[in-house]
Amino acid sequence: MAYKSISSGQVLEPFLRFCPRMPTLNRMKTTTCSLLICISLLQLMVPVNTDETIEIIVENKVKELLANPANYPSTVTKTLSCTSVKTMNRWASCPAGMTATGCACGFACGSWEIQSGDTCNCLCLLVDWTTARCCQLS
Repeated sequence: MAYKSISSGQVLEPFLRFCPRMPTLNRMKTTTCSLLICISLLQLMVPVNTDETIEIIVENKVKELLANPANYPSTVTKTLSCTSVKTMNRWASCPAGMTATGCACGFACGSWEIQSGDTCNCLCLLVDWTTARCCQLS
């Protein structure tokens, strides 16, 4: 079987009949660049309130706090301590005084809930272990 070769002119000829005056690539580049320059100039001409930008407000507040710390009460420093409790069933409870902040369950169970603020309960039927992440703020 022989193939007939087709020139690019034959392929483009029907298209060019409908679009006889297509702009050249250079003219399109020039038009695009001119448009971008005009948009940039218009953005520069838009008035902006530079007196009270968020950056200036924050900077002034920080300077005020650093200049006179006696006017502002110091914050109380607290320590966060956390531990994990692992059990070989569906429930894991935190030690007294600690709060459960998250749970993990075996057999890829991603469904769990925290009960009473200190107990992790895995909700899947098959669970071989449960871990409770317990934290205390002191």
